[in-house]
Amino acid sequence: MSKIKARKGAPYARILGVGGYRPVRVVPNEVILERIDSSDEWIRSRSGIETRHWANDEETVAAMSIEASGKAIADAGIGAEQIGAVVVATVSHFSQTPAVATEIADRLGTAKAAAFDVSAGCAGFGYGLTLAKGMIVDGSAEYVLVIGVERLSDLTDLEDRATAFLFGDGAGAVVVGPSEEPHIGPTVWGSEGDKSHTIKQTVPWDRFRVGDLSQLPVDSRGEVKFPALTQEGQAVFRWAVFEMAKVAKEALDASGLTADDLDVFIPHQANERIIDSMVKTLKLPEHVTVARDVRTTGNTSAASIPLAMERLLATGEAKSGDTALVIGFGAGLVYAATVVTLP
Repeated sequence: MSKIKARKGAPYARILGVGGYRPVRVVPNEVILERIDSSDEWIRSRSGIETRHWANDEETVAAMSIEASGKAIADAGIGAEQIGAVVVATVSHFSQTPAVATEIADRLGTAKAAAFDVSAGCAGFGYGLTLAKGMIVDGSAEYVLVIGVERLSDLTDLEDRATAFLFGDGAGAVVVGPSEEPHIGPTVWGSEGDKSHTIKQTVPWDRFRVGDLSQLPVDSRGEVKFPALTQEGQAVFRWAVFEMAKVAKEALDASGLTADDLDVFIPHQANERIIDSMVKTLKLPEHVTVARDVRTTGNTSAASIPLAMERLLATGEAKSGDTALVIGFGAGLVYAATVVTLP
């Protein structure tokens, strides 16, 4: 039997740089209230959301990703040609193929980097980060660009009182590279497919084939509704609060740390009530900075963790070298949590 030669990479990996992009248009709750029967006070009390960003025609998934990635690459102090792989986490790139990652890799000027998309909903960034760490330790890439990007305004039913106010657009990116010490902990991840019905797309794309249009839902104007995201709010809330706090604790344990060792907590920015409940359940000390980017960015799914990370560093609420617990969770239902050192 022939022996397969193993390639050895770096001992460990770490996040070297971070960048974010938020669309120019800021959308206050008042705009959302034009199509649903609710109030600004109700939206804020239920979600914490005050405003969100919605992309214009030029702010495509690729365009936003390139803006965020350029900042992350510069922050990491490397050149785009050094990127060996590009991983894009998204559910809102509407071309089935090719992966948007290939366009991004080319336009950034990488040297024919491996490039692919990941569909893991709001846990997508955590999945991408785990893959990047593996590539670097395996030696298949020296630097990996991980992007979380969404245009969820394209998948929002503005007449759905339960979700119309939740979603926003944006892109966040990190460069992951080699390290002599561990700065990305073990990932605790998984899925609960038996609960997949609690967050889903209203109708599949193939319902838009000729002949099926009569079966599609219509809005108050009599126009066929585009597929949108829908969720069973109470079921998702209970799952996120109780089950994801356990996963976050598992990630701490796997890293050999406790809540007292943390400087920062960056959960998926789904809902501020969920964030508050997780902080309470985890018994995080007062010195731990908690990301609350959801207030002005909304829920941006795969983009929410890197966007929140970028904002904390930009505002000085967190600093380079801080120890952060990150956890993403959402449609699938899927989840991923780990502890990282901030770049």
